[in-house]
Amino acid sequence: MVRAMFALFLCSCGLVLAPGAWGEAARPGKQPRAQCPQAGCFVAAVYEHQSVLSPDPLALISRQEALELMDQNLAVYEEQVMAAARKGAQIIVFPEDGIHGFNFTRTSIYPFLDFMPSPQLVRWNPCLEPHRFNDTEVLQRLSCMAMKGEMFVVANLGTKQPCHSSNPGCPDDGRYQFNTNVVFSSNGTLVDRYRKHNLYFEAAFDTPLQVDHIVFDTPFAGKVGIFTCFDILFFDPAVSLLRDPEVKHIVYPTAWMNQLPLLAAIQIQSAFAIAFGINFLAANVHHPTLGMTGSGIHTPLQSFWYHDMESSRGHLITAKVARNPVGLVGSENTTTDTDISHSKFLKILASSPFCERDAQEVYCERDARWNLDAPPTFHSEMMYDNFTLVPVWGKEGYLRVCSNSLCCSLLYQRPALSRELYALGVFDGLHTVHGTYYVQVCALVKCGSLGFDSCGQEITEAAGVFDFHLWGNFSTSYIFPLLLTSGMTLQTPDRLGWENEHYFLRKSGLSSGLVTAALYGRLYERD
Repeated sequence: MVRAMFALFLCSCGLVLAPGAWGEAARPGKQPRAQCPQAGCFVAAVYEHQSVLSPDPLALISRQEALELMDQNLAVYEEQVMAAARKGAQIIVFPEDGIHGFNFTRTSIYPFLDFMPSPQLVRWNPCLEPHRFNDTEVLQRLSCMAMKGEMFVVANLGTKQPCHSSNPGCPDDGRYQFNTNVVFSSNGTLVDRYRKHNLYFEAAFDTPLQVDHIVFDTPFAGKVGIFTCFDILFFDPAVSLLRDPEVKHIVYPTAWMNQLPLLAAIQIQSAFAIAFGINFLAANVHHPTLGMTGSGIHTPLQSFWYHDMESSRGHLITAKVARNPVGLVGSENTTTDTDISHSKFLKILASSPFCERDAQEVYCERDARWNLDAPPTFHSEMMYDNFTLVPVWGKEGYLRVCSNSLCCSLLYQRPALSRELYALGVFDGLHTVHGTYYVQVCALVKCGSLGFDSCGQEITEAAGVFDFHLWGNFSTSYIFPLLLTSGMTLQTPDRLGWENEHYFLRKSGLSSGLVTAALYGRLYERD
């Protein structure tokens, strides 16, 4: 959900990006692991939608006028369902806010809302039973699409639910209004619904009194979880769903405005898939003037993504993915490699000094020479947080920088120097701008210019190529690997894992210049 304040980010993040990029990111120099093991594959689709928006979302209009606008978007949805069907898709995901748009007030969005019965209490096929409930025209259209395309359809819409004033949580106007994802089976039956819990400045909607933990069953993929946009940064419901080891797939409608260097849409989508070893089907809205683009079908080892800041048209992505995806993170990714670079990383890790923070300084024991000839530390704002950084100079080296309890290290080699400034940054603290949540971050980033104060700026093009290990002594196991190169190109880490109480990311053989390599840790209990 995007607000009129276009400077806001996350489910509303502002950014000027490079020309369009889309494609498949496999592991360079290596054959991708088998994507269809014995358990088989299924074909998934996501659609990035250029939605028809209300010319005045603050105006009070009739239900009929609202339906006429939404019908224009639903007509596109129906076209895309049939296009996906021709490619063999068994499930399609549409974006958040794609049917009705955004920037509404609680009152002005009301004509756009469908009545939403509980799928747990009512078994209902809206296409076959259109007159069972009033104000369900959008649900009926979606149900019929699923039947016509013979596939599961996941879409987002606004819904309403009446409540009584005796209910202590009931709003003054006597109804709940929810940002809702719905799931229809291939025969048009309403399978389930998810009501967004972590709203992002969405005055038109209510937060459900309890978190919806929604997992639905499919005949082709088993159990599938669902949540929306800003939810991805919080434990409930995003992480808690994956406590069920049988949940191997997430469907994810979003309306996300990109913000580099750490939270572009395709960055966090891919990172979530890698971190949890799952398939992640993400559909974003497409409004380049608002910085909104970035959708994908992400597996732990590959991404099929779309990102285009110049086209004014939507885009359909289809891909064949494994029912039981093979994860990148695991014990086989830690100590088995014996090449020179990894051996050096292990040696440094074994001899790392013990460090502790006193006042504003970090002191390290066991090695008085540790900080000799080290480059200067400096501070710069990145993602509205005050990062501590060191410049990355020369063709090879080892760097270390600390903040609070987190120390980040970088071991790197560069085949050639470019006239660009890179920096290694660390942040360990509570993020408080446009959302409050605790993060620990180690990040290697390209700076905007040769000045230290440009480190943390939004950059999409880069020439610097690195082979590197990046690691830190994180206090959380929830760590998301971000790896983005020039032209908004996703890369997959070679290896990830824990080693000697440090979490590391290793990458060599980049296919283009590095924009961001980061380990983004979340300490949910400190929010």
